[in-house]
Amino acid sequence: MLNFIKNLFKGSSVDYGELTARGAQIIDVRSPAEFKSGHIKKSKNIPLQQLQSQLSKLDKSKPVITCCASGMRSASAKSLLKAAGYEAYNGGGWNALEQKLK
Repeated sequence: MLNFIKNLFKGSSVDYGELTARGAQIIDVRSPAEFKSGHIKKSKNIPLQQLQSQLSKLDKSKPVITCCASGMRSASAKSLLKAAGYEAYNGGGWNALEQKLK
């Protein structure tokens, strides 16, 4: 209950370091070519249009952080994952997320 109250006053700030400490999976939903041009170490590339059919590749017991180029596709991916029962967070653009993880 105390964490719930803290989160109300904290706003929508997400501690990505805490999520990764809990074993969060980082899913980059850009195209394979975009992913190949640069990505977060240990992230997994599952393009947004393939995510629904590849949910079995994710561990439902661990949080999922989505990322892309700007945060638009990762927002869609987060919504899809939440609807499927995953604990999901939109990390936004992969470059910005990478900085938040340092």
